[in-house]
Amino acid sequence: MTKLRELARPYVAAFASRFLQMLQYRTAALAGFATQCWWGGIKVMVLAAFYGGASMAGAPMSLAQAVSYTWLAQGLLALLPWLGDPEVALAVRTGAVAYDRLRPVDAYALWFARSAGWIAARVLPRVALMAAFAAIALPLAGLGDWAWQPPASAAAAVAFLASAVLALLLSASLVMLLNIAAAAALNERGINALAAPVVIVFSGNLLPLALLPDAWQTALLLQPFAGVIDIPARLYFGLMGGAQALVGLGLQCFWLVALVALGHRAMDRTMRKLEVQGG
Repeated sequence: MTKLRELARPYVAAFASRFLQMLQYRTAALAGFATQCWWGGIKVMVLAAFYGGASMAGAPMSLAQAVSYTWLAQGLLALLPWLGDPEVALAVRTGAVAYDRLRPVDAYALWFARSAGWIAARVLPRVALMAAFAAIALPLAGLGDWAWQPPASAAAAVAFLASAVLALLLSASLVMLLNIAAAAALNERGINALAAPVVIVFSGNLLPLALLPDAWQTALLLQPFAGVIDIPARLYFGLMGGAQALVGLGLQCFWLVALVALGHRAMDRTMRKLEVQGG
């Protein structure tokens, strides 16, 4: 156990230092929260109009669930792996990435820990602010129909929390693929531009995946981006309970292991061929 603790120490330190560094940007968190409230309100109004103007008999989600899904997705927006870690991108551009090759640690694990800290520090303040606004302030203002509803049950809440932790790690593993692509290309702009629309649609951030055509549901649930937003949300509402909840968590674990293995192999290959620029 002591040896394991010693091995983990540099990665825990990397996570903690990046997490604490990002928490200093309070203005950015408030600005992001305000923007997410604005877009969340627009999405909620669109959903209300959609449910009010269409026959939704047999719909997989009620309007209340779709509204809560929207606020939840907005609160977890920073989880979306649509950008590579800007610290890695800067290191690639300046040539500082060479230092990571010389450190007596696993470079993939080091970047992973930093990216996870970067994501976690951006998510936690915004999701707390979003919960205070959408789950508390809106009902107090008489807008309970447009509010963030509580989880379906205590079991759903526990499953959601476990899934949220896996979603953070899954997001970090996907961000790592963007980091590695940026290191290989010596520039992050192209891969970030390609990733953003794919992630927004297939994570469920644009529209709950359950509202997309029935014929697509199996494929949508099995793809990795569903584990970032959609699976945690389904667990939150109790749409995946019992054995289905275990399947959802299992899918997240599967993709996490697969993407970490793929990323580790890709990074080893990229680092062997890396051309350092800058100075």
